[in-house]
Amino acid sequence: MSQTMDNQTSRFLSKTPIPSLDSFEAVWFDAGDTLITIPETQKLFAAYLADRSFNVSEERIIEALNDAFTNVYYGWKPDSYTACSPESDRAYWVRFYRYVLERLGLWAFLDESLALRMCHELYELYISPDHYILFDDVIPALEALQDKGFKMAVVSNFAPTLPDILAAKGVDRFFDPIVVSTLAGYEKPDPRIFRHTLEITGLDPAKVLYIGDHETNDLWAPAQVGIQAIRIKRYDYQQGEGIWSLLELVDTGVS
Repeated sequence: MSQTMDNQTSRFLSKTPIPSLDSFEAVWFDAGDTLITIPETQKLFAAYLADRSFNVSEERIIEALNDAFTNVYYGWKPDSYTACSPESDRAYWVRFYRYVLERLGLWAFLDESLALRMCHELYELYISPDHYILFDDVIPALEALQDKGFKMAVVSNFAPTLPDILAAKGVDRFFDPIVVSTLAGYEKPDPRIFRHTLEITGLDPAKVLYIGDHETNDLWAPAQVGIQAIRIKRYDYQQGEGIWSLLELVDTGVS
């Protein structure tokens, strides 16, 4: 299945016309790296370690995090879809942070119980609303879409704290529903999370436009249930087709 998904993903990244908003009734969004982000995440990680008397340069932390995202996050493809839960999400990210600590050379010097506790603490740190910010274009774009009468929702792989994060940033009012993988029981790229959201909203998939940053999760997966998607590129290293700002949807009419 993974090879098939890779081939189909590459097809969705090929150059295709961006549709007019006039074709849709609803615009749905991913959350992380689409609406919200933690700026300079390496600083937060470095401060956490420094508080525990581990002085690690931000450069080394960036390298370790990038390595983890390449090999643990982006490199992971399920052979079959399994149920998602708060517990499975925590377990996944504990493995992720263990990989980072190992990459930094810290794991071998830590007592096993302390090392695991640190992984859990890092998970709590990164799912807290305290450190997230909205991208600058988010509120203007959401207000413009609301004024145009579009129904909006969030469909995201995230910890159960996502509704609290969006509420803390003042944007939860735009979305109905907010579908979170750990609460819905499905996580992207499992297309069932999109089918679940269609059932909640009663919308025709052909009338929904989805915006997200991940090729497989946010382009391939919604397409499996008939939802058209556009990739948003938030960082200079991201390649391929897509938009750089949500304002492109409303300023140009996506034509």
